Amino acid sequence: MKKVAILFVILCISVVQSFAQVEPDDIALASDEFQELFYEALKQKGIENYDKAISALDKCLKIEPNNAAVYSELGRNYLAIKDYKKAYDSFEKASKLDPKNMWFLVGMYDVCYETRDYDQAIVIVKKLIPFKKEYKEDLTSLYMNTQQFDKALALINELNDNVGKSDMRDNYKMSILRDPKYQQTEIAHLEQLISREPKVEENYLSLIFLYSESHQEENALRVTQKLEKEIPTSDWAQVSLFKFHLNNNEGKKAVKSMNSILASNKIDNKVRHRVLNEFLIFAKNKPEFDSDLQNAIAYFINDPDVDVAKEIGKFFHAKKDWIQSERYYDLHLQSHSDDLETTMLLFQVYAEQQKFDILAKKSEVLIESFPLQPNLYFYAGMSNNQLKNYKKAKDLLEMGLDYVVDDRQLEINMNIQLGEAYSGLGDKKQMEKYFLKAEKILKSK
Repeated sequence: MKKVAILFVILCISVVQSFAQVEPDDIALASDEFQELFYEALKQKGIENYDKAISALDKCLKIEPNNAAVYSELGRNYLAIKDYKKAYDSFEKASKLDPKNMWFLVGMYDVCYETRDYDQAIVIVKKLIPFKKEYKEDLTSLYMNTQQFDKALALINELNDNVGKSDMRDNYKMSILRDPKYQQTEIAHLEQLISREPKVEENYLSLIFLYSESHQEENALRVTQKLEKEIPTSDWAQVSLFKFHLNNNEGKKAVKSMNSILASNKIDNKVRHRVLNEFLIFAKNKPEFDSDLQNAIAYFINDPDVDVAKEIGKFFHAKKDWIQSERYYDLHLQSHSDDLETTMLLFQVYAEQQKFDILAKKSEVLIESFPLQPNLYFYAGMSNNQLKNYKKAKDLLEMGLDYVVDDRQLEINMNIQLGEAYSGLGDKKQMEKYFLKAEKILKSK
């Protein structure tokens, strides 16, 4: 009982202090009876006996029917039991009795937010802003919830200009600007910002993006050139210039911009990688840019996240440019010698170029390091068949066939090559056996 008494005294003291801090100085307890009832309500609310707290507060109102603090406490108790209408009415009554008290409005806002009455919440928040400007952040979210995107965009820009950007507002803005009808408003805003503060790089980038999104390429170029003039050290200006140079088939200028981008530590790796890919497509049938492509790849050699040489090899592989794909696979394998996927791609390229002597030597060496890889036996057997080393081909293929698991195409190819090996050895019976086996597997696919 002693602990409960102490807790009650502490609760009462804290409540009195709270009223002294946030509510008018003239809040007074009119009588001993009123005081006892009010503190009883506080105590019951503290132990979540909300019905008893409400009963005590109702008795308080009979003594002081226009006491704003009592109505506010009623609002808190009704809100706790989710009687939202009575909670709102109680806070509203308190606010009418004491319009200068912010916390009564906060109570009304809490009710609106819990009931998702965002339209009414906007009305309340606008009344809260004169008390505390931070409520403009809430108003932004409410505009988004009620799809008043024009008002949200205007408020986001105001807050960005006056208090700085935030991740939440940036996300809201990105969402709004996906709709073209709001882009022109933002374009006008950014043009104004650039005129006012020509040394802020971010505004140029946002404007270039919007012009590009709305296919206003000339305007995007104009802004890019202005960025380059106002901020000559801007690496991001080169990203846009690079794309313009490629579109205009200005290869040398594109190379100059690309080199600035790739050397930059300010530009995200994804952007740098995309620039390289775009240049690769541009330079595909232009051998005069081979050395520039090689220099570009050098920027990524020590990058653990991007296997650029391998990807370029695959690019040329898909185009059946065997010379270039071999070149870049070799470059990749110089620093990734254990990459079997790239090795197999390289072996396929050797086969396409009929480099069977190189293919035979390399595949046989790798079998010693990777004796369970059936593809290595296939390439070793196939290349030896082509070199007329039929006995070696047969031995390698028979060993490799034991390691084939759940790969029907490889199994078919191994059997065909075994048929070829036995054909070369003059054993027609075994030749037919393996050809028939390959045909049977093919039909069962």
